[in-house]
Amino acid sequence: MSKTAPGEDEKFLYVDKDMLNNPMAQADWAAKKLVWVPSEKHGFEAASIKEERGDEVLVELADNGKKMTVNKDDIQKMNPPKFSKVEDMAELTCLNEASVLHNLRERYFSGLIYTYSGLFCVVVNPYKMLPIYSEKIDMYKGKKRHEVPPHIYSITDNAYRNMMQDREDQSILCTGESGAGKTENTKKVIQYLAVVASSHKGKKDSSTGELEKQLLQANPILEAFGNAKTIKNDNSSRFGKFIRINFDVTGYIVGANIETYLLEKSRCIRQAKTERAFHIFYYMIAGVKDKHREELLLEPFSNYRFLSAGHVQIPGQQDDEMYEETMEAMDIMGFTDEERLDILKVCSTVMQLGNIKFNKERNQEQATMPDNTAAQKVCHLQGINVTDFTRAILTPRIKVGREVVQKAQTKEQADFAIEALAKAIYERLFRWILSRVNKALDKTKRQGASFLGILDIAGFEIFEDNSFEQLCINYTNEKLQQLFNHTMFILEQEEYQREGIEWNFIDFGLDLQPCIELIERPNNPPGILALLDEECWFPKATDVSFVEKLIKTQENHVKFSKTKQLKDKTEFSLFHYAGRVDYNATAWLTKNMDPLNDNVTALLSNSSSQFVQELWKDTDRVVGLDTIAKMTDSSMPSASKTKKGMFRTVGQLYKESLAKLMTTLHNTQPNFVRCIIPNHEKRAGKLDAHLVLEQLRCNGVLEGIRICRQGFPNRIVFQEFRQRYEILAANAIPKGFMDGKQACCLMIKHLDLDPNLYRIGQSKIFFRTGVLAQLEEERDLKITVIIIAFQAQARGFLARKAFAKRQQQLTAMKVIQRNCAAYLKLRNWQWWRLFTKVKPLLQVTRQEEEMSLKEEELQKAKEVATKFESELKEISLKHTAVLEERNALQEQLQAETELYAEAEEMRVRLAAKKQELEEILHEMEARLDEEEERAQSLLVEKKKMQQQMQELEEHLEEEEDARQKLQLEKVTCEGKIKKLEDDILVMEDQNNKLLKERKLMEERIADFSANLAEEEEKSKNLTKLKNKHESMISELEVRLKKEEKSRQELDKAKRKLEAESNDMQEQIADLQAQIADLKAQLAKKEEELQNALARLEDETAQKNNALKKIRELEGHISDLQEDLDSERAARNKAEKIKRDLGEELEALKSELEDTLDTTATQQELRAKREQEVTLLKRAIEEENRTHEAQVQEMRQKHTQAVEELTDQLEQAKRVKSNLEKAKQALEKETSELTMEVRSLSQAKQDGENKRKKLENQVADLQSRFSDSEKQKAELSDRCAKTTAELESVTNLLNEAEGKNIKLSKDVTSLSSQLQDTQELLAEETRQKLQLSTKLRQSEDDKNSLQEQLEEEMEAKRNVERHVSTLNIQLSDSKKKLEEMSSNIELLEEGKKRLQRDLESANTQFEEKASAYDKLEKTKNRLQQELEDTLMDLDNQRQIVSNLEKKQKKFDQMLAEEKSISSKFAEERDRAEAEAREKETKALSLARALEEAQDSREELERVNKALRIEMEDLISSKDDVGKNVHELEKSKRGLEAQVEEMKTQLEELEDELQAAEDAKLRLEVNMQALKAQFERDLQGRDEMGEEKKRQLVKQVRELETELEDERKQRASAAAAKKKLETDMKDLEGQIETANKGREEAIKQLRKLQAQMKDYQRELDDARAAREEVLTTAKESEKKAKSLEAELMQLQEELAAAERARKQAEAERDELSDELASNSSGKSALTDEKRRLEAKIAQLEEELEEEQGNMEILNDRLRKSGQQVDQLNNELQMERTTSQKNESARQLLERQNKELKAKLQEMENQVKSKFKSSITTLEAKVAQLEEQLEQENRDKQANAKSIRQKDKKMKDLMMQVEDERKQAEQYKDQAEKANARMKQLKRQLEESEEESQRATAARRKLQRELDEATEANDAMSREVNTLKTKLRRGNEPSFGSTPRRIGGGRRVIEDASEEEVDSQGDYNGKSTE
Repeated sequence: MSKTAPGEDEKFLYVDKDMLNNPMAQADWAAKKLVWVPSEKHGFEAASIKEERGDEVLVELADNGKKMTVNKDDIQKMNPPKFSKVEDMAELTCLNEASVLHNLRERYFSGLIYTYSGLFCVVVNPYKMLPIYSEKIDMYKGKKRHEVPPHIYSITDNAYRNMMQDREDQSILCTGESGAGKTENTKKVIQYLAVVASSHKGKKDSSTGELEKQLLQANPILEAFGNAKTIKNDNSSRFGKFIRINFDVTGYIVGANIETYLLEKSRCIRQAKTERAFHIFYYMIAGVKDKHREELLLEPFSNYRFLSAGHVQIPGQQDDEMYEETMEAMDIMGFTDEERLDILKVCSTVMQLGNIKFNKERNQEQATMPDNTAAQKVCHLQGINVTDFTRAILTPRIKVGREVVQKAQTKEQADFAIEALAKAIYERLFRWILSRVNKALDKTKRQGASFLGILDIAGFEIFEDNSFEQLCINYTNEKLQQLFNHTMFILEQEEYQREGIEWNFIDFGLDLQPCIELIERPNNPPGILALLDEECWFPKATDVSFVEKLIKTQENHVKFSKTKQLKDKTEFSLFHYAGRVDYNATAWLTKNMDPLNDNVTALLSNSSSQFVQELWKDTDRVVGLDTIAKMTDSSMPSASKTKKGMFRTVGQLYKESLAKLMTTLHNTQPNFVRCIIPNHEKRAGKLDAHLVLEQLRCNGVLEGIRICRQGFPNRIVFQEFRQRYEILAANAIPKGFMDGKQACCLMIKHLDLDPNLYRIGQSKIFFRTGVLAQLEEERDLKITVIIIAFQAQARGFLARKAFAKRQQQLTAMKVIQRNCAAYLKLRNWQWWRLFTKVKPLLQVTRQEEEMSLKEEELQKAKEVATKFESELKEISLKHTAVLEERNALQEQLQAETELYAEAEEMRVRLAAKKQELEEILHEMEARLDEEEERAQSLLVEKKKMQQQMQELEEHLEEEEDARQKLQLEKVTCEGKIKKLEDDILVMEDQNNKLLKERKLMEERIADFSANLAEEEEKSKNLTKLKNKHESMISELEVRLKKEEKSRQELDKAKRKLEAESNDMQEQIADLQAQIADLKAQLAKKEEELQNALARLEDETAQKNNALKKIRELEGHISDLQEDLDSERAARNKAEKIKRDLGEELEALKSELEDTLDTTATQQELRAKREQEVTLLKRAIEEENRTHEAQVQEMRQKHTQAVEELTDQLEQAKRVKSNLEKAKQALEKETSELTMEVRSLSQAKQDGENKRKKLENQVADLQSRFSDSEKQKAELSDRCAKTTAELESVTNLLNEAEGKNIKLSKDVTSLSSQLQDTQELLAEETRQKLQLSTKLRQSEDDKNSLQEQLEEEMEAKRNVERHVSTLNIQLSDSKKKLEEMSSNIELLEEGKKRLQRDLESANTQFEEKASAYDKLEKTKNRLQQELEDTLMDLDNQRQIVSNLEKKQKKFDQMLAEEKSISSKFAEERDRAEAEAREKETKALSLARALEEAQDSREELERVNKALRIEMEDLISSKDDVGKNVHELEKSKRGLEAQVEEMKTQLEELEDELQAAEDAKLRLEVNMQALKAQFERDLQGRDEMGEEKKRQLVKQVRELETELEDERKQRASAAAAKKKLETDMKDLEGQIETANKGREEAIKQLRKLQAQMKDYQRELDDARAAREEVLTTAKESEKKAKSLEAELMQLQEELAAAERARKQAEAERDELSDELASNSSGKSALTDEKRRLEAKIAQLEEELEEEQGNMEILNDRLRKSGQQVDQLNNELQMERTTSQKNESARQLLERQNKELKAKLQEMENQVKSKFKSSITTLEAKVAQLEEQLEQENRDKQANAKSIRQKDKKMKDLMMQVEDERKQAEQYKDQAEKANARMKQLKRQLEESEEESQRATAARRKLQRELDEATEANDAMSREVNTLKTKLRRGNEPSFGSTPRRIGGGRRVIEDASEEEVDSQGDYNGKSTE
């Protein structure tokens, strides 16, 4: 806590610590044994115990020293001075009323008005201003409760901080009497929040603070209209309010809302003498100015009848100033001037209504209004007609049946109507103002995240006359106290759970439930409010009939009673938590209905004033005069049913508003503030003790203390406990460091505290009330002993010192006396004078003296030297030792520095690693960013490429247009050429003819010379034609050059595109590498998945073992049950014999003393056992927690990894699909370009073919050309095949990718479905457990009812026996009386003696009765101690059984670990088998590689041969070289084939390498798994052995303890036997004494008759119980039938699913047969079918599970309905049992009364008989009471045994449920494992497919690259060949050398053949 502060302000907050730690006060408290004694004046007074006299104690008052005797039970313990003025009263070690009152009084007198009491903050009204508010806000900001002194600001700040941190709504509940300071504290709360949570504190804008200002200004408005001056309080709130302040996420105030409860409307009509009406009336009359005064028609105070006391002034307050303040507040709240004027008008009308007077007519009861001036003013203010108003009040229209009648009103009715109207008007005005204020406060648009509510409501009220309002207030306070008890219970529970303390939790909130139900219960039986509402609807119902009905229905209720002295028939009493309250129900029906004159309300709703109309909107819901008439008339209630739904009673509305309030409060975290009024005189510094105690009781503070007492209210941190009380256990704690908890355990062991008095938590030690005071006493005693010893030692030391000093003085005095005497003798002796004079002159004597002195000095010097030498040696030895130590320390230092350096290095390394990892992280993030940027850049490039493609397409279209034009020109040219060719052919024919004619006509040359000349001319013409043809050809060649240039440009563009496509392919390769990495990660995650599955299997095995353990436990439980039965039998025998009083008590005392000695040892043993058990429990819990944490971490990691992989896969697939789209587009473009190239080449080939036809020299080459064409056809077929294969492979790739995506989606959906199903299963199991618990509860209730029946039967039998014995006694006594009547005459003389004897006997009897009471109290204490010991025994037995269970669990753990090791071995075998399979696959791949290499070599040979042929062809070409294109095509085809084969080879090599890598990985993983398995097995074996040893040790120790307990039991049995013998003797004496009672037979007969009645009621209860049992059995049968139906439905479902599976299998077979026709796609389709079949299976399983889930849900709903029915029946049975209990209580009361009468009769008999009879009868009475107590003890024991039986049954049921659940979990786990395996296989197959697809894609990419390269090469070769051809044709034309030479280079390396041919041709031409 905070320290004391020096400031004057802070003395009102802080406690003076010097006063608390005053040792004098502590010593005084310990010495005097101070206690609290009840006092009439001061409540309680301090006193010291002087003497104890049995039950009475002699006490001396501390103040005046007066002595008095007090009963022991009235004394209350006093707390040590350490706890004086404590800030939290829950910390008091002695929690009692006196301590609480004293603490509050001390703090109040010191100016400390705030005090905590657990959850409460108690505030005492100081009646003066204290400087602890506005200046102290900053002091409490953000501080915890224990850091600052108690204050309302601390409560508010903690609520605000909790709201911000926990996001939980908060509430502050301020309750208390009127004048206690509730309203002021609510103001302080709002003020604090407005400062702390204002939204404008960081901004410059001043307008933002308007909301906080309005929140503060709402209070003055509500105070003006809702507060008034009362006797107790000058500013008393006459309504309850709940202010709800909304906050946003940042903690700023967003808005507010105010709800009100129970406005005291009647105050505006009448008040007490010194009281006032609502403030607004006085403010208005005093403060309204002239102008408005006339408008409002205001008058002086004395003119208003409703202001009964006139103008009552409030001291220190001016009404006119307050009026200005309220108007200013209304202005700030946004009220307009018109609204303010309307409000004041309504207030004026309320006052004017009181001035309306009515008179009674002379001969009639009808009322009249002689003066209507007041009515005119009212109507003017309200805007209605005067005549209509007077008619509505005096002769209102009432509906009777279907007719409307005018009914004259009496004076009383008219007065009542006016008063009701005034109250209603004011209430509606108040509601309107509240809604307007709320509207102003909620105007902000920001949304409220949470709220803080402040409840300011009246506290519990107990007046002399309590009416309907007090019932409502007390009902509210009951609810609030229940809320407090519940929250306190929850907080205590959380504290105990946090600290790990075992405690039977009690929900104290249920204590108040009967009283709440009595008030609010709707039916069965109806409560007070329900009965009141019911009576409101009955005709001729009165308050008396209501009370009579209430007494009939609730007569037997525990919390209800009739008043004993019935002053009035309308009175009844309720027992609230604060005490008994007597209620008077007069006028409750009218108050509940709140009736009004509906004629007037209709007028007001149609008023000319808009404001008045708004006030009276809901006139249809008003209880009108017709309903009141029906209440008085004899008409049936059916006529009023039309309006029953139209309005609601006050009780209903209040109940609903309270229910809403309680729901909001239950949803918040409550903070409780209890305001207390110290005195009724309003004086500062005075505290009325009885008044404060009454308020503490009403406020629930004492109730909270009662709850605290049940638990462990005193809590001390270990360190404080050790520091303060270590003196009590000084030798218990060893030296050195020790943990606080261990030290406290040792201290408590040493202190021998009862284990029931304390609990040790995790950080604190908990004590019951009074334990700390006892420890403080012991500590004080110990300290006093120590101080006394210290004082004795000190005094002894001082005395010894003084004694030694005195002895020295004595010896010195003796020496001085001796010397003086000698001097006196020698003084006058002459020789002595001479000696004294001569002695100084003698030198010899001096020399000897000097020599002796020198020798002495020498000796001293030698001694000093020897000493120095010895000291030197010692110092040197010490020096060496110190040096050695220094060296050792240096070595240690070096070692530590080295360690430190190593640690530093480690730290540096770790830091470096951390940095590296962070750098890697940053790099990875950068890479990610780069990849994203790349992807974006690729997208941009893609867009650019698309644009370029579009441009190229446009360019291509233009080129195509040009090409078409050229083709047209070409066609025309070809037509001309054909014509020329035809001409040439004709000319050739002619030439042939001519040659033939020449041969024929050689002889005739002379004859045909003319013909020769003609022939020469023809040849010249032919040469001209030839020249023309050559010019045409040159022109065509020019055109060809142009086309070649354009083609070169196209080739350049194509190369660019190819380069870009290569870049794209490289990027694709990178992405494929990334995909491969992701696949590797996937494989790793799959391995982790397998591990997790293995763990799952292990857990299922563990569950099986747990089931086995459960079965073993069941056997053990049956054994325990048998032991219990035997113990019960023994107990019953022991308890039947106990009857005697005195001797039995003495025996019990002796036995208890013995058992106390034994229990001390048992407690020590028990403490040891509990420590060992707690250690074991902690170890097991820690292991369980670690295991669960590991499993959760693995699951989380697995789920995260799977999600990441799926995300990465999806991203990769998206990228892949985008790239493939781009690739397809590029492929399309390339294919189009190739098509165009082919078309151009074909066109060229056609032209060349035509040229070949023109020239005869190409005839030889035509055969070769045909061969090349065949080869070309074959190559083209192959190309087509390859393209088809390419397309099929791409389709397969797309399909595989689609399947992969589907599979991944299916996997994710299945995993989510799995999780959902698991969650649903968990919910089902929870619901089943809940149902089982409910069923058990019902069975428990049933058993308890059976027990009660049996107990009542036993009681009945006992009573019958008792009656029979009494009958016998009565007969005996009658006989004696007859005998004695004869002796009466003789006995008259001895009558006086007998009377004296009787008086003495009476005194003895009284003494014995007091002694008997004392003995009863001691017996009760002993019985409680016995019960505690029995409870401890049961706890020990439970501990033993728990330990046995743990041993069995450990054995099961061993078995589970063995099964786990076997599973690991199986997994290892599986992995080895998989490795072998993969090795075989690798070998097969290697073989395939070899075959592929062979085929590659063959293809290379073929390639070489083809190349040779190509070279031959090139070498064998002719002059023109026109066949080059065909050769080039064939070459391209062959090269393409070669490249295809190469790519296939490379792919095969890649596959082989991948298989080898996978094999290596598998081997590495296998080795790692083997190592891990071996380590895990070794570790588990070691752990198992250690655990086994520990458990064996514990079992042995427990066996020894069990043997000890058995011995103790045997001794107890022997003692019991002794007691039994004593009891038999006493029974003999009782039988002799019981003969004197015969006159009670008549009364006992009456009792028998009553017993018969009760027996009938019991029979009825039994019949009801049997009915409940039959209904329960029927419900069980229904449940079984439902389960059977469920099973049938499941079987039908399974059959249907099988049929569907068969159909799907047939469909799959048919599709397989269809697919077998296609040869290429068979394998892929098979795989697809498999996958589809598996997916279908999974879907079917999912559907099955969903169906099962639906069926189970239906079953659950039905079972829930049945359980609800059973619960209702159980409640009915409980009510009947309560009735039986109340009847039993009545019987007991009657028994007691009869016993009292019997005692009176006995006294009369005793007057006639001797004193011996009186003593015997007293003994008999005592023995009877003892018998009753013993019977009760018997019943209690029987109850406890039955409860244990029930617990055993519950345990059995739980075990069976857990076994069933475990089996279900096992089945689910097996299914999940099967599904996971299937999914794994599917994933592997899909991965293989994707790998194949990627391989095929790579092949295709390579082929494409090679094809493009070959295309480039061939195009180059074609260009070279063309140039060669052109150059070869140059010299053949004489006319074109100039044209061709300019544009073409001369080829120098022309062949010789070409030169020769050219020469021959030229020669011919020249010729």
